[in-house]
Amino acid sequence: MTEQWAPVCAFDDIDAEDVVRFDHGGKTYAVYRTADDKTYATDGLCTHEQQHLAEGFVIDDIIECPLHQGRFHIPTGKARGAPVCIDLKTYPTRVIDGMVCIRISDHLS
Repeated sequence: MTEQWAPVCAFDDIDAEDVVRFDHGGKTYAVYRTADDKTYATDGLCTHEQQHLAEGFVIDDIIECPLHQGRFHIPTGKARGAPVCIDLKTYPTRVIDGMVCIRISDHLS
């Protein structure tokens, strides 16, 4: 397995307490900037009804799905409010030369 850091956007392109959608390799991610200027990434679709989380609302370190208001803890991906009960997968992030990047692991054949 190899590690790949995929650039998402400039750090300043994500407002504090906001989320952006990032599509890469046929998968959708949600990339967040919290009020304390930390960045995080999770799967981009709600585990309840597959709604894009980038259309949701960030409140402190919680993302609220726009469809049924299910909530997830951004740093851990843990489901925090009905109707969601399945956690989101999380991905490491880092800011490299002012760009927010997420680590995506690729399996070698």
